[in-house]
Amino acid sequence: MSVLLLSTYDLGRQPFGLASPAAWLRRAGLEVRLVDLSRQRVEESVLADARFAGLYLPMHTATRLALPVIDRIKAANPGATICAFGLYAALNERLLRERGADVVLGPEFEADLVAAALGTLPAAARARPGFAAEPTGGDGGLDALMSPISLPKLHFIAPDRSGLPGLDRYAALQMPDGSRRLAGATEATRGCKHRCRHCPIVPVYDGAFRVVPLEVVLADVRAQVERGAEHITFGDPDFFNGPTHARRLVEALHAEWPGVTYDATIKVEHLLAHRGLLGTLVSTGCLFVTTAVESLDDAVLAKLEKGHSRADVIDALRLSKEAGLALAPTFVAFTPWTSLASYLDMLDIVEALDLVDHVAPVQWSIRLLITEGSRLLELEDIRRRVSAFDPVTLAHSWTHLDPRIDALQQRVMTTVGVHLGRPRRESFAAVRALASDAAGAVPRTEQRDRLARAAIPYLNEPWYC
Repeated sequence: MSVLLLSTYDLGRQPFGLASPAAWLRRAGLEVRLVDLSRQRVEESVLADARFAGLYLPMHTATRLALPVIDRIKAANPGATICAFGLYAALNERLLRERGADVVLGPEFEADLVAAALGTLPAAARARPGFAAEPTGGDGGLDALMSPISLPKLHFIAPDRSGLPGLDRYAALQMPDGSRRLAGATEATRGCKHRCRHCPIVPVYDGAFRVVPLEVVLADVRAQVERGAEHITFGDPDFFNGPTHARRLVEALHAEWPGVTYDATIKVEHLLAHRGLLGTLVSTGCLFVTTAVESLDDAVLAKLEKGHSRADVIDALRLSKEAGLALAPTFVAFTPWTSLASYLDMLDIVEALDLVDHVAPVQWSIRLLITEGSRLLELEDIRRRVSAFDPVTLAHSWTHLDPRIDALQQRVMTTVGVHLGRPRRESFAAVRALASDAAGAVPRTEQRDRLARAAIPYLNEPWYC
């Protein structure tokens, strides 16, 4: 039986979400073809050949891009079984079925995907991707919150990346000296033990996380290093959900490949709680840590239930700097609670902490995304402000009470999008000028040293989610 697995977008990484199920399907004796549509074209003849087509949907952009692909598969191959799988498949189950997906699986999908391809998946499993929607009103979904159900616990096996484009086709690690390194990516854990209100992981995992065995992660890293990877991104929602597992992993990685570097994502809260591990990260080759600061306004952080404060962010930055660990903060810069004053304050603090070179310019434009089943819908002020779920944008849209905020977000997004290649300090200055103009403020006379500084390493993929 011919199985076709497709990925539409995965942050410029060679998709783990194709490599992992490919190993399971091939172990079951199935013929598998992998196509990464962010790097490859797929001909109609290939779509027509597959008896089973699976689309990996790990994030919002990937899901929007997948919808017309479902249409193409149905047109080219009406008899094919179409399966959507991954985190955003679970979040958008109803829409995907309406669009033509026969099977929808949540993020712990591998075993069920094999059963679906073999035609042995029980009917109950075909109908439940990982949560059950519980509508409590009749307004088109505004009152629908997700009630998570038990997720399967898998016996993970090493991914099989054969058939994917080479690592040189994907985002590379950009070094401060202008050189680039081939980058791979893997996962050491799945899910997250925290329940931040805005996070799309929460409606599905609801505070659960799964640990991928050490030997499986190392086998995946080994396969990528053999193909030229010099750097590894750990794509876990939070690398320190299992701090002991993380420590053992990076020590083993460094022992086997002392020249291979890595990066990971870690909550501010965990950087503080596990400060004793920051030196271990540095000594084992961690070049930077992405940390979801999201806001520097304590009132907004409380709304998002981030588990940290503005003071915590500053403390985590201090501890990381002392350890020699670079942090790359991310932000949700535009929320229904953002003011022009708070936006300018965020820029001021970032500059005062000498973080301008650490922040990807796209972060200055990020707007709060309210997905289906988001915990943000628990908030009365959000429920009053948002519209019903939009099947085009795959979100509940909202407008700010101050139209200047929405206008500023659009201008910032256009500015950073048009000038993706320019230095981060130039983008920052342009964003500050836009914000000052929107607020009617006189631009500050720049007193800080504006000589070029060495930026931290970063992965050269311009988009975010």
